[in-house]
Amino acid sequence: MNEFDPREYWEGRLSRSYTLGDVGWLGLGTGLNGWMYRVRRRVFLQALQPLIENPAQARVLDVGSGTGFYVERWHDLGVPAVTGSDLTQTAVDQLAGRHPSDRFTRFDVGSEELPFELGSFDAVSAMDVLFHIMDDDRFARAFQNISTLLRPGGLFVFSENCLHDRRLQTKNWTSRRLADIEAVVADAGLEIVERRPMFVLLNAPVDSHSRALNASWRLLTRLARTRNALGAVVGAALYPLELALVSRLREGPSTELVICRRRGSGRFAAAAADAAVRGR
Repeated sequence: MNEFDPREYWEGRLSRSYTLGDVGWLGLGTGLNGWMYRVRRRVFLQALQPLIENPAQARVLDVGSGTGFYVERWHDLGVPAVTGSDLTQTAVDQLAGRHPSDRFTRFDVGSEELPFELGSFDAVSAMDVLFHIMDDDRFARAFQNISTLLRPGGLFVFSENCLHDRRLQTKNWTSRRLADIEAVVADAGLEIVERRPMFVLLNAPVDSHSRALNASWRLLTRLARTRNALGAVVGAALYPLELALVSRLREGPSTELVICRRRGSGRFAAAAADAAVRGR
């Protein structure tokens, strides 16, 4: 049996097609994926807006940039230039053409080689990236790498499924237990200041045993796979309810957004500490 090669997998996947539907949930089309990314956009901006006090001077690294969705979100927050990275050369080449004011580098966040100066970033994002690291040692090294790239007090924002009672794994993603993620975060010299749901209805409820929630997700994906336009209609109908749910719930049944800071003092440390107090 051949060992799974993540770079080969993603090079092949992105070289065939390069849309949000290809970096998002494969098979659900651009219709439903488009609404899922609208939810991601709202959650990301609402969480980060209070923490970025001087975006015009912020030095930001986006890990696993893919099609550049979160590079654009950092621009929405007022960051003029972003350093992006991706495991694949396909994405790096495409991103360089789409975002000429930004800089892009091929980077495996779980490797032992760092192409950036240590302590050179005020914030790092790794959205829908880390659960694709199958090996636990490389997963831990990714957090250690990011911590060393952050200046003291710098922010690290990532998305994870943060399961409470089990670990799930497929060929190309691993959903780890919240306790295990928290341990890796702490070992890397980071501390979690906020954790909030990114989805309730518009993503797989991997952290829920609710029959109704799981049945609704199966129905939604069946409709999206039947016809792209149908997925778009259902996504649009659920979008307002989804935003209301993710803004009110403290725990989610699916992917969550996690914000950490590197221990120490720095530009964002006070803002991150305030966010931690507000979240209690």
